[in-house]
Amino acid sequence: MTTSAPASVLRTPYQESVAAYWNTNQNDPVNLRLGEIDGLFHHHYGIGDYDPAVLQGPEETRDARIIEELHRLETAQADLLLDHLGDRRRTDRLVDAGSGRGGTSFMAERRFGCQVDGVSISEYQVGFANQQAVERGVAERVKFHFRNMLDTGFATGSRQAIWTNETTMYVDLFELFDEFSRLLQHGGRYVCITGCSNDVNGLRSKAVSRIDEHYTCNIHPRSEYFRALAENNLVPIEVVDLTAATIPYWELRAKCSVATGIEDPFLTAYKEGSFHYLMIVADRV
Repeated sequence: MTTSAPASVLRTPYQESVAAYWNTNQNDPVNLRLGEIDGLFHHHYGIGDYDPAVLQGPEETRDARIIEELHRLETAQADLLLDHLGDRRRTDRLVDAGSGRGGTSFMAERRFGCQVDGVSISEYQVGFANQQAVERGVAERVKFHFRNMLDTGFATGSRQAIWTNETTMYVDLFELFDEFSRLLQHGGRYVCITGCSNDVNGLRSKAVSRIDEHYTCNIHPRSEYFRALAENNLVPIEVVDLTAATIPYWELRAKCSVATGIEDPFLTAYKEGSFHYLMIVADRV
């Protein structure tokens, strides 16, 4: 089985700007303070109702309780994604496309015992995640690569499952799913959790545009996901609207020290219906 590193990871000025954003965003407490609770560092949001008890009790420990609860919700989101990867064998090879600091990759290895390759265009994230793999004693099974998810360099048909967790808004979906279709063997599984704009509303709302601006991303309309999947032999088997399930996370995050100011646009967009939080599960045919 062959693999080769693409000659140029950052192919456009836009990709350079995205990489620069994540390379310089090294001390973001939203990710770091939550990850410090148990060593799982995520780069995504959470789902599920929060325990109202975290808002009660001594004021001096209130913030710590909220942060711990936020981490529980974001880990629950990753668990839900992994639940939909199907029955995986130890001999399977998985790809975490846009792997961040590696949290979901480590959860996948712990659950399935198989090899996971993470890819990111942030050299900082790749270095951080590989150090985590060493410290966890899984560096032989979980590896992170400075590569572009649009051109991974991994061998054709060499992967049994791939996931993206809030990373598809940084790339062209048709290019991305073409690469995933190439990588996956017949019957392979792809799981995507993403925010997407609501086509029914026409042009994106002010709140969605504010999210784009904050994260230097380009949120896609809902319909574009299904067009791109169909064009690349990826057939959805399940679609779950997680919008209502993620609102409590944002309401709780707005009440603590790691709030960044983007909480209100998210809540506005979700509640007005201009933005959806979806999980799409698809098989390679």
